[in-house]
Amino acid sequence: MDALHEKMKALEAYLRELGSVAVAFSSGVDSTFLLKAAHDVLGDRAVAVTAKSCSFPARELNDARSFCRTEGVRQIEIESEELAIEGFRQNPKNRCYLCKKELFGKIIAVAKEQGIDHVAEGSNMDDLGDYRPGLQAIKELGVLSPLREAGLTKADIRALSRELGLDTWDKPSYACLASRFVYGEPITEEKLAMVDRAEQKLMDWGFRQVRVRVHGDLARVEVLPEEFSRLIVHAKELDEFLRGLGFAYAAMDLGGYQTGSMNRTL
Repeated sequence: MDALHEKMKALEAYLRELGSVAVAFSSGVDSTFLLKAAHDVLGDRAVAVTAKSCSFPARELNDARSFCRTEGVRQIEIESEELAIEGFRQNPKNRCYLCKKELFGKIIAVAKEQGIDHVAEGSNMDDLGDYRPGLQAIKELGVLSPLREAGLTKADIRALSRELGLDTWDKPSYACLASRFVYGEPITEEKLAMVDRAEQKLMDWGFRQVRVRVHGDLARVEVLPEEFSRLIVHAKELDEFLRGLGFAYAAMDLGGYQTGSMNRTL
């Protein structure tokens, strides 16, 4: 625990040195913790910037707004429509790079308008172990990653979030809806909405960590292995629901939920 608190002190010292920061805020575990730490250290010199788009579910946007109201954080909302980015709809392997380049370019512009010196995002040490082209865009634009600078892992962030009384300490991991599409599968607003509704149905049934991956007209459902038996109970109803959304077939992934599972083919 002492080592964990040393990392927290290192994070606070790093943020204090910045003087002012705009945090890219999605209401996820990492960005919520980062925003809380930045606001505690810098007060009104820490602002949240939240991007609205068709790949960002309304429930996440509402969570972001609620947190900022509760904590007294100034929040700036921007429009960031990924489908308008050249090449994004074709879902190339560098899709995340294209998105992050456009998104953080807008956040940097907002920060300058507000007189904020730095822009920060919430990636942690665990994010270095997977295919993350978005991190290259972040590096190119000079966006800061304070959680990585402090050496914080996902487990560290959850533990410290719990100490701070953040509801997100045990919130399921989340990634934008565009990550549900196999590379090369065209991304459309209609299909994003299908994925959103499918995952919301599973969450309404009490499944916490879910993904509905798109492979053409097939929906591949990922839940935690310990929840396989519960998914089977809902199998018939889920199959009918997914076909009602527009999928022709539904399948359960026998490997269970895995972050970045679409990267296996790279």
